[in-house]
Amino acid sequence: MDIGMVGLGRMGGRMARRLLRGGHRVVGFDPDARAVEDLAADGGAGAASLDALVAALAPPRAVWLMVPAGGPTEQAIASLAERLGPGDVVVDGGNSWFKDDVRRAELLRARGVRFLDAGTSGGVAGLERGYCLMVGGDRDAFDRLEPVLRTLAPGSAAAPPTPGRTAGGTAEEGYLYCGPAGAGHFVKMIHNGVEYGLMQAYAEGFDLLRGAAGEGMPEAIRYRIDLAEVAELWRRGSVVTSWLLDLSAAALARDPGLEAFEGAVADSGEGRWTIQAAVEEGVAAPALSAALFARFRSRRAHTFGEKLLSAMRRGFGGHHEAVKGGSR
Repeated sequence: MDIGMVGLGRMGGRMARRLLRGGHRVVGFDPDARAVEDLAADGGAGAASLDALVAALAPPRAVWLMVPAGGPTEQAIASLAERLGPGDVVVDGGNSWFKDDVRRAELLRARGVRFLDAGTSGGVAGLERGYCLMVGGDRDAFDRLEPVLRTLAPGSAAAPPTPGRTAGGTAEEGYLYCGPAGAGHFVKMIHNGVEYGLMQAYAEGFDLLRGAAGEGMPEAIRYRIDLAEVAELWRRGSVVTSWLLDLSAAALARDPGLEAFEGAVADSGEGRWTIQAAVEEGVAAPALSAALFARFRSRRAHTFGEKLLSAMRRGFGGHHEAVKGGSR
């Protein structure tokens, strides 16, 4: 089917190309003209403006946003609201706050435009691996865009069936309708909060393994453990096996001392929102809270574990380290 993609950066550009590989027609727009030219060179249709993108799509249109949360998303949705018409669909695939989705859905609904919030996980590897999609909003719009969602998702071959689970349902394919407006981004928000906790556990564990060789340890238990080999070992048969462990093993194999990293670890918002949700719901989330606060502390003093956190973030998302509250 035809779809517009606004934002052709690390995520949007790769998603557009996965859709092209799946036989969809993609019209792409990005403020960076070079990104638009690159998409056109790969078989997509380039648009020099939002007006050109909308004009290139036949009604009812579908436009997928992959732009930074906050102001850029707000501006893009407001601009599309002025250009789209009844029956058209806007999908926000970025990391927006779920409460903003509720408001934006109402804004678009008043103009007859349907809205989907699509929490998207998969990082820079998603072009080949596929993207896990957590979708909220208009159910009819979800049903209509299923060919796009199915193409973006990893498919059932990405993981073996869960024993005892009745087969069927889109979750097995890697995408799921989670509920009304905001539900998709709410699930993605919690997903990222859990991600913080998992990453922190690996970081602290490897920091402890490295610390066993410290001068303060008695010689009898001063263990000089090869961290890269342990990471490789744990990838095979261990209960802590995961893609994050794969990324850790790859980083340690390339750079055992993680000298390329300082360990100043950014947070992109979802971790803070997860803790806010825990407070609102009265649900204890000590591990997730501690993981978020550890990132705050990392910007003042850096440990080996925090270097590993930076390495994992670089691996799955292409993220660069935070410096003095920003990023680089």
